[in-house]
Amino acid sequence: MEAMKNDMKWRKSSRSGSNGGHCVEVANELDTIAIRDSKNPNGSLLLISHEEARALSKHLKNA
Repeated sequence: MEAMKNDMKWRKSSRSGSNGGHCVEVANELDTIAIRDSKNPNGSLLLISHEEARALSKHLKNA
């Protein structure tokens, strides 16, 4: 799992700023979206499908 985390291309919102705030980072893999806490990059990952990511995004935009 550690090698997989290191090989992923992680990104975070440009709105998160550079002050080390409360951010998540996202990596887009072939059939999975990986989400992690930017303050704990070696911690657990949330792995969801692209379909689940679209549903989550839609829900968050409407919340």
